[in-house]
Amino acid sequence: MGKSQQQKGYRGENNLRKLLVDSGIECKRVPLSGASAIDPSCDLIIGEHQAEVKVRGNGFKLLYEWLMGNKFLFVKADRKDYLAVMRIDDFIKLLSGNN
Repeated sequence: MGKSQQQKGYRGENNLRKLLVDSGIECKRVPLSGASAIDPSCDLIIGEHQAEVKVRGNGFKLLYEWLMGNKFLFVKADRKDYLAVMRIDDFIKLLSGNN
């Protein structure tokens, strides 16, 4: 992975961490998460939960289109579990109990 991609990933993780912390949600960034084989193998720890962060230029365009006008989006690949997608504001409300 190139340096600019690493920097973009770091910015995405750090910006999300800051947004969650500023919203009163406990969140820590795992240093060198992409370069380390030690546990936890995640980007963020939100409360007691491990989280991975992915940032793409336009790689998630369809997810945004499918979510438009809805509170949640559920996606599933063959022989895989469902995944839930939601806007960060809704996620913060859910975690902080301000539904």
